[in-house]
Amino acid sequence: MDLAIVGIIGIIVLLAVMFVLGMPVSFAMAVVGFFGFAYVVSLHAALNMIAADLWSTFSKYGLTVIPLFIFMGYLAFNAGIAGRLYDAAYKWAGHWRGGLAIATIGADELFAAICGSNTATAATMGAVALPQMEKYNYDTRLSSGAVVTGGTLGTVMPPSVVLIIIGLQTEQSIVKLFLAGIIPAIVLGLLFVATIFVLCRLHPEFGPAGPKTSLREKGKALFGVIEAITIFVLVIGGLYIGLFTPTEAGAVGVFFTLVVSVATRRLAWKGLMNSIGETLKISCMVFMLVAGAIIFGRFLAVTRLPFLVADFAAALPVPRYAILALVLIIYLIGGCFMDSLGFLVLTIPIFFPLGVALGFEPIWYSILLTMVTTMGAITPPVGVNIYVVKALAPDIKLGTIFHSVSFFLVACVVSIIILILFPQLTLIIPNAMR
Repeated sequence: MDLAIVGIIGIIVLLAVMFVLGMPVSFAMAVVGFFGFAYVVSLHAALNMIAADLWSTFSKYGLTVIPLFIFMGYLAFNAGIAGRLYDAAYKWAGHWRGGLAIATIGADELFAAICGSNTATAATMGAVALPQMEKYNYDTRLSSGAVVTGGTLGTVMPPSVVLIIIGLQTEQSIVKLFLAGIIPAIVLGLLFVATIFVLCRLHPEFGPAGPKTSLREKGKALFGVIEAITIFVLVIGGLYIGLFTPTEAGAVGVFFTLVVSVATRRLAWKGLMNSIGETLKISCMVFMLVAGAIIFGRFLAVTRLPFLVADFAAALPVPRYAILALVLIIYLIGGCFMDSLGFLVLTIPIFFPLGVALGFEPIWYSILLTMVTTMGAITPPVGVNIYVVKALAPDIKLGTIFHSVSFFLVACVVSIIILILFPQLTLIIPNAMR
């Protein structure tokens, strides 16, 4: 049988195993990849492949960057840093129409800079912001939408776990991916703020203005931002000037967050244990995805399907941006029906070589894929952030949350269009790196 046909059959079997049998993405990729590799090469070679490739990947010192950044985010959450960020943003913007929702986006942006996870960002800020917006009679379509979509900033803003996974899978510099994500995350956050502003202009009842605060209160609230900004500058600044490797930056960030939290007596023993437990759970999930992606990627590689797809697409008599649009649409649709991170890990072996074959700059292309992955976290029926908010606010109907997301999806699409039209927004910081 032709190897490319074997690869296509493998993808079909993978989808059937996931959607019909309900097997998790990581296990499905590992099982199908193993048996596919054994069929194409041999069982002995498949066993050797698992032993060699998994050992070579998971024995790398650099892989510890994933649990370190996740741990840093949960330490910050349990130490109350997120609450102080929200309080500062509320004091400065709460008196505007929709100000609490805008404050939520602002706090999301800052918390994402030390968290790296969209679900953790949504859960953290939702626990803080939703009760406040309910208190001031915000429409649930605006309050839930702001929390759901604001959480996606954790996918783009470094230290993003998604960017780490892309860097590991495509053998790119994680540092440059981190730096490339800063401006796109800011652009996306500003577009979310613009969406809230327009909604509250059209529907003033969506977000009533809160009480004004004095300049003194505003200044005092800024002290709550110092910790987060210091962590971000320490970690990302250290990466930028070459003082740290990504792993060292994660360790420094964890150490600083832990020392500050303990010294100020804001981190209890229970909070520390919760941080460790959540870090272990999420890290294990990510590592299983990486393991499954390695095995399935090796199977696809021996079938040469990714390279054939790349060569075929590059030879099509259509503009390369038309193919790019098709790839982004596939990611958007795929994110609607399965976990967005799982879908990204599954498809990178196919679509990353395609982007390179079309002549797209790898860092820029990776950020675009990350941006469209953020949409998968908020699109029904599987958008994970939607169910995070539903768990935090059981009284809000699921249909209301789905409706609320539609307001902000336009901002996501516009942000992607801006990055396509102005690629230097993505590349200016990594290109300036020493």
